[in-house]
Amino acid sequence: MMDMLLPQIVIIVEGKNDRSRLARLLRPEVRILTTKGTPGTEQLDRLRREAGDDPIYLFTDNDPSGKRIRGLLRDTFPDAEQIYTRKGYAGVEGTPEEYLARQLDKAGLGEYLQEHG
Repeated sequence: MMDMLLPQIVIIVEGKNDRSRLARLLRPEVRILTTKGTPGTEQLDRLRREAGDDPIYLFTDNDPSGKRIRGLLRDTFPDAEQIYTRKGYAGVEGTPEEYLARQLDKAGLGEYLQEHG
């Protein structure tokens, strides 16, 4: 049982389906922000404001548009940690939950995963 206070983190994903997929795996205090597609300057500014000074993790799809979005986010958040889905999965929303959980754990976010079972 973990009642210790975890540092606030932010995970940025592409869309609301990605967000709801991750929200099922992560504790409710993890903030999951969406780019709503390829972010323009205004969306990047909004994400920067919403993320504040919290550590940021980028979790975009492993497809051409996901890679383009990751590039834009990497320019905006150069210190962000990168989390990847496997090529061939239909983006974050189409990735099996066990694989998502493993990737989050590999990124050092195991303690943010919800207790299952």
